[in-house]
Amino acid sequence: MIAKLKGKISFFHGNYVVIDVNDVGYKVQVTAHTLGRIASSSEVELYTHTYVREDTLSLFGFLELEEFDMFELLISISGIGPKAALGILSIADPKMIRAAVLSEDPSILTRVSGVGKKIAQRVILELKNKVSDLTANQKEKASADSEAFEALASLGYSVSECREMLKEVPSHVSDVGDRVKFALKSSGKKNS
Repeated sequence: MIAKLKGKISFFHGNYVVIDVNDVGYKVQVTAHTLGRIASSSEVELYTHTYVREDTLSLFGFLELEEFDMFELLISISGIGPKAALGILSIADPKMIRAAVLSEDPSILTRVSGVGKKIAQRVILELKNKVSDLTANQKEKASADSEAFEALASLGYSVSECREMLKEVPSHVSDVGDRVKFALKSSGKKNS
């Protein structure tokens, strides 16, 4: 099993990156968020999950251990394969997913292609006891981020843009409207 890769980025294509480790190229599927973060890098270090089935051997990579752990929790659920789990993590970070599970809100999960309401409810049911409880402040922020994410997406921003914009918002800004305004302002400053 390959648990971690560190090497030079050979190239990107679609939703994967090829990492050169000692002259061997490893094709690693990543989230859109990870792809955006490593796009300007020449080297990368990823936590990896090796997915093996009768006809498939695939690697899935993550910059952060928290994202890797959430991926493994998601694929442990019947009906959620690695591509659906990667899709969920492309849309929401682990804190947003935990908040959605703890508040029993399937809306962020159903944004992923192939994840309908039944599967989203199964994710919530099966992860309810597995995800660590968030503090009240973390729940409030994650819930506000989920709503702000929806608002930014409805304005035409991509998933990765929404996630990056919301990372710039200070944690003390808790109102959804204020989070959206701050995200839009910080995005405007970067673009000018």
